[in-house]
Amino acid sequence: MNSNTNTTKRAGFAAFLLMSLAVLSACGDNEQARFPSRDNFTATVNDFLAQRGHVCLAKYDWPIAVAAASRDADAQQMPVLEKIGLVSGRDIVRNDGAAREYTLTAEGQKFYRHEPVVIRTATRRVVHPADLCAATLTLDRLLGWDAPQTRDGPTGTSLLFTYRIAPETWAAAPEVLHAFPVLSRAIQNEKTMQVRLGVHLTPHGWVADELDEH
Repeated sequence: MNSNTNTTKRAGFAAFLLMSLAVLSACGDNEQARFPSRDNFTATVNDFLAQRGHVCLAKYDWPIAVAAASRDADAQQMPVLEKIGLVSGRDIVRNDGAAREYTLTAEGQKFYRHEPVVIRTATRRVVHPADLCAATLTLDRLLGWDAPQTRDGPTGTSLLFTYRIAPETWAAAPEVLHAFPVLSRAIQNEKTMQVRLGVHLTPHGWVADELDEH
């Protein structure tokens, strides 16, 4: 009887010890992830780029109608997208006159990413639910970061890094690059353009501000 009781006690103590060690290990991992270190900030940038690291074309809502006499960006860009098969167009008549209406083809839908796109100006912040994207970014080098500061909220800082870019096959076509100069510059400035990313500290480590906005 005593032998069984002692065995049960030892088993219970062993289970308690293993659980305690697991909790301490998790706490230690969290504390390690909270340090403002190169390894932690590199992981933060990689996580951000894995979720939001795309170069997109600011084509948020479809269909897109372009007036016949228009000279705006859509008038220059949509025919190029139609030529390479990402959109299809049809002539329509609206209350304000003739226009051409463009919709995404099945091929174009492959590049229409349903991820939040945050656009900020001095006076407002707009979030679009999706966009047509042409390239994917990954981290080239983490160049540095500002000293973390706490001001009326979580501790935050900003990171500075350069990127590598992998354009879709169609995005490297000369007519596409000519129609979309922002995409062209992003490709030309691979490994040289410096990007700044705001991050803040959470109980589990550093997170890009954009990923934690509500």
